[in-house]
Amino acid sequence: MIICPTCKEEIDDDSHYCDQCGQKLYFCNQCGRVGVGRRCTHCGGLMMSPDGSVSQRGQSVGMSMPGYVSYGSTNGDPSSMRAMPVLALINDSLNIRINGMNGAIIGRRKGPYTQFFENQSYVSGVHAQLKFNPGVGWCVVDKHSSNGTMLNQRPIQPDVDMTLNSGDILTIANVNLQVIIS
Repeated sequence: MIICPTCKEEIDDDSHYCDQCGQKLYFCNQCGRVGVGRRCTHCGGLMMSPDGSVSQRGQSVGMSMPGYVSYGSTNGDPSSMRAMPVLALINDSLNIRINGMNGAIIGRRKGPYTQFFENQSYVSGVHAQLKFNPGVGWCVVDKHSSNGTMLNQRPIQPDVDMTLNSGDILTIANVNLQVIIS
């Protein structure tokens, strides 16, 4: 659950708008926190909506960040832009629902998902990284973690991009996450 920065009500993690007050939500492109304004008050990152618009003093500016929400060259034609598929990593029993961000670190001490792993002692401080490669799709990379990363019960080597497919099971140390790509 996240807290709406406008009305302070608790709302679902995957919300694009507050279901209480209707405010469009903006997430920091570096730490993933919800906030208002152009820059994150926590780390200084750029505040963006899930559709790729940048917050500009509470206003939406139609700017897309390469590899964040859309990808491809427009060559002057906006219809040639392709939407980046949405990645979700879910473990209902641990109440984990991660919305994938390109370049985001999964870890106990670093990255935008620390609230899910801070009490998971087998997860490394910097465990893995999510990446979106336009020619391949969503990938995960083990970052030399102590207890390893597995994809469908098979260990993955450090620093090797492993493609994620909907229905896969990604294991971060001892935490299983179902992969959903839509």
